[in-house]
Amino acid sequence: MPNDPNKPKPVDQATQEAPFVTEGTRNGTTVPLQGLDRGPTEPGGDLIYVAGRTQWEMFARRFSRHRLALASACVLVLLFAIAIVGPTVSPYKYDQIEYTGAKPPSIQHLMGTDELGRDELTRLMQGGRVSLMVGIVVAVLSAAIGTLVGMVAGYYGGRVDNVLMRFTDMVLALPLLPLLMVAGLVFSDLGWDSLYVIPLILGLLEWMAVARLVRGSFLALREKEFVEAAHAMGASDWRIITRHLLPNSIAPIVVNTTLVVGAAIIVESVLSFLGFGIQPPTPSWGNMLSGARSTMVVSPWLMWAPGVAIVLTVLSVNFLGDGLRDALDPTQVRVRE
Repeated sequence: MPNDPNKPKPVDQATQEAPFVTEGTRNGTTVPLQGLDRGPTEPGGDLIYVAGRTQWEMFARRFSRHRLALASACVLVLLFAIAIVGPTVSPYKYDQIEYTGAKPPSIQHLMGTDELGRDELTRLMQGGRVSLMVGIVVAVLSAAIGTLVGMVAGYYGGRVDNVLMRFTDMVLALPLLPLLMVAGLVFSDLGWDSLYVIPLILGLLEWMAVARLVRGSFLALREKEFVEAAHAMGASDWRIITRHLLPNSIAPIVVNTTLVVGAAIIVESVLSFLGFGIQPPTPSWGNMLSGARSTMVVSPWLMWAPGVAIVLTVLSVNFLGDGLRDALDPTQVRVRE
């Protein structure tokens, strides 16, 4: 009797020939499938095969359940879009002076003007460019340095690990704010633009947490069976690090990088508020707050706009990092909403 091609195959044979499918049959009807592997035969029905999920699909599913992180991601996208497009389409320039003094919000100036008659909304959007750029540059630079130091220390261990971690402890012991203030003054006297000096210095002083996280992850992973198998097959150290260990350590790197963005924006704002950060006439949220100190009683709108922008950005970045941590954690059973 010829084999019926529509007849469900046994589990062991199906495993060899068709391990993953996206549809199955239930009582003769084709239905979409959900699940992780294969389903059992239902009473009175046919054998159902269930499609497996990739790591990215499971990550997207977990992250989509974290409503606060999704809302924060939308807020950040909106802030970036406004910071990039806003100053270009604004009818005013951020350094355009009108000798009218500070004016409250109106139809012509939606967020009012400062003491020099400059449009506050345009300056807020231009300052967003600067502050967000500082946060992104510091996060990427610190992640790159910390990942490199951490994976070398964690993989090779021994004396290499000891030297690198003692150097990390030494940098970690440096007082961040006084060092940044002194460095800002020195480079300013040398004629360097603070817009480039501040992110560079911050990036060189914010990598230690990433290095410790990556080192700890590498120390745990290098003893696993798949690493020993790669050694036995003759894989080079670089291939083992980049193809086997680093992809399995990406979760703490991504989460910490998002948190560094918020921390860098706060540090830059503090420096600019104290007069050691981004220097006028280039606006940043920090030096806009600093400029509003003397007029905060008679012109409170000059203080509220950059202050709310800083708080909203930092909170959104932190909530996004919280959602990424939950989504990237394979042991997370219930995702917080």
